[in-house]
Amino acid sequence: MKIGFCKLQFGLAKWEINYDLSITNYEKMSNIQPILDKVLDGERMTAEECTTLLESNDFVRIGLAADEIRMRKNPKDIVTYIIDRNINYTNVCNVVCTFCAFYRRQGKPDTYVHSIGEICKRIDETIALGGTGVLMQGGLHPDFNIEWYEDLLSTLHEKYPNFQLHCFSPPEIHNIHLISGLDYETIMQRLKDAGLNSMPGGGGEILDDEVRKRVSTKCTTQEWLDVMRATHKVGLRSTGTMMFGIGDKIEHRVRHLQRIRDVQDETGGFTAFIPWTFQRENTALGRKITEEPTGIDYLKMLSVSRLFLDNIQHIQSSWLTQGLRLGQTALRFGADDMGSIMIEENVVSAAGANTHANEKELRYQIREASFKPQQRDILFNYVDREDIQKVDKSDSMKLKELSVAFAD
Repeated sequence: MKIGFCKLQFGLAKWEINYDLSITNYEKMSNIQPILDKVLDGERMTAEECTTLLESNDFVRIGLAADEIRMRKNPKDIVTYIIDRNINYTNVCNVVCTFCAFYRRQGKPDTYVHSIGEICKRIDETIALGGTGVLMQGGLHPDFNIEWYEDLLSTLHEKYPNFQLHCFSPPEIHNIHLISGLDYETIMQRLKDAGLNSMPGGGGEILDDEVRKRVSTKCTTQEWLDVMRATHKVGLRSTGTMMFGIGDKIEHRVRHLQRIRDVQDETGGFTAFIPWTFQRENTALGRKITEEPTGIDYLKMLSVSRLFLDNIQHIQSSWLTQGLRLGQTALRFGADDMGSIMIEENVVSAAGANTHANEKELRYQIREASFKPQQRDILFNYVDREDIQKVDKSDSMKLKELSVAFAD
């Protein structure tokens, strides 16, 4: 049955969309409007309503509402990004995660631990490109106690006092706890004193042990959440993450969002939330996953995250895993941040994500989505560089190698 024009009036603009739908689908989709109206009126969504949205096929209507909320929570004309570098200081790991193609068992010939000199070389390259910090994570090395991490941080902080160290993850902190016997809060305070500025949300995957016990042994849901509470308690900020498509269902994703929101209610320590889809190539789990999340699944998850996480300021588009074009589209589905230009990344690229971007290209994608690109640091403070206009006006980007033949 043809349903004519569906007119949606949100605060900033009126959207007119043609739907060609059956009665059944129309009725199923129309029941989400009271939920969207409730959120747009400033009320908090329930877990049951979150489930209803994720079960709905009306990702456009959900996206429009998320875009409106994003505009209210953040500057309407600005999308931020960061110049930093992912440094994986070691690939030695003492646990097996079936979704990971990066880790290596201790003693294998292709294991490594970066020296301080190698890490400093990469930081120097990052600074030369206008970078403000480093995201540094590694495997769960069985021999690294807290002193190893303190020495690493203090050495880097002394050499680069104004360079932000956004490092480690809850599984790494839990690993330090198992080796040292220290509680999470003591560990985080000592790392902060050594120079740690903030912590990424790595290892979150799906915060539900029904899923986690099938794919990972590195830490439980409760342990991940408790590390984040301890991180926030000592005055450090962190990001929250979600990797879905690892055999999880909608109810698991809703529980994940609920747990993130609950911790944020307690601590206020999350700066941003970043959902992305599992990259399955070269992984043991990838051989078992028969249905991957689609681009629509990603946009819907991102939009629902924006609507449900009313206490988190920023939602980040994961262009690295979704590709630049879908990452750009996400800027109209609730995201206000484009993340990093990713000078270096090894973990998800090992699992098949091979998207790359430089600063010029990322700024171009942001402008073409009708926003002003703005560099930021890890804590979302704006970074203004005198040479930024040269980046936008430099020579056109190189074309990627063509894989088709030209016709004569």
